[in-house]
Amino acid sequence: MDRRRGSIAKLITKTGDIGMNMSRSVFWGLVVTATLVVGVSQADDGNSDAARARIGLSIAPVSLDLRHKNPLLVGLGSYIINAQGSCNDCHTHPNFAPGGDPYLNQPEVINSATYLSGGRQFGPFTAPNLTPDANGLPGGMTFAAFKNAMRTGKDPDGSGRTLQVMPWYVVGKMSDYDLRAIYEYLKAIPSLPDNPAPGPSP
Repeated sequence: MDRRRGSIAKLITKTGDIGMNMSRSVFWGLVVTATLVVGVSQADDGNSDAARARIGLSIAPVSLDLRHKNPLLVGLGSYIINAQGSCNDCHTHPNFAPGGDPYLNQPEVINSATYLSGGRQFGPFTAPNLTPDANGLPGGMTFAAFKNAMRTGKDPDGSGRTLQVMPWYVVGKMSDYDLRAIYEYLKAIPSLPDNPAPGPSP
């Protein structure tokens, strides 16, 4: 057993009696928090999920609602979306806030006002809104529907159409764990209406 797992196991053992008197959500929330702290302190080379989650939480361009959510998964999802996947390029329009375009040698400032609310147009196709709907579902999708869309490329609207532009054939190669992390992050971002001013890349 590595040092990180050993430390977490000791923490769980020591808090076992306390956990019996707590709600499961509170107890496991403490365990997840401890995992982040221990993981980062012992493996802060960026190679652990905890380290990537810490980075992900620090680079999220919007405030996150972590209530009743796993912060490790939310942080890892942010890392995948904001540091690896560049989902903002298609699902936010315009990508950057005024004065925040790095391609113009300006300090990067993501356009939080329309973050992941869709609107980027590619010919007849418009990137959809990925923010939570009124029921808290990203883009109106359950996790099963989201995972199916990423694995098969079929539009979650039930039409049977194959998604265009979206690189589902790449994203779909991710593990279920990574897809769940992406989904949990999308659940944590602010809910926004569909982008009111869609358009192509400038």
